[in-house]
Amino acid sequence: MQSHDVRTLLNCTVPTAAVGAIATAISGAVAGGKGAIGAAVGTLVVIAFMATGMVVLQRTAKKYPSLFQMMGLVLYAVQVLLLAIVLAVFKHTSLFNTRAFAFSLLAAAIVWIAAQARSYMKTKILYVDPEAAAGSPS
Repeated sequence: MQSHDVRTLLNCTVPTAAVGAIATAISGAVAGGKGAIGAAVGTLVVIAFMATGMVVLQRTAKKYPSLFQMMGLVLYAVQVLLLAIVLAVFKHTSLFNTRAFAFSLLAAAIVWIAAQARSYMKTKILYVDPEAAAGSPS
């Protein structure tokens, strides 16, 4: 991973974890211990899925740059589908409060995507190599 990829990953993980901590506190206050567990699990699922997706996308971009944009679109669709499957699998669980789980999962996913978009907009990535352009004949 390049340094800006690690920075993007950090810029996405920190706000998502902060929102997860807030969701865990609120869910713990409203729904008790099972609510706090549900919110924490929901946040961890989002961080795991989204971080894994980002690593896969960066490796794909490095190996097959022509597939980068298509892979990004497919990856987001797969991530949303996997999150929906996780929600369906844990729909009737008694391990934690499913409502707290679902709301924290949704909040964490929205924060991750917003943080990722913000990070990409603020990252200064050259799309033209200035050294190669300076040395090429006119």
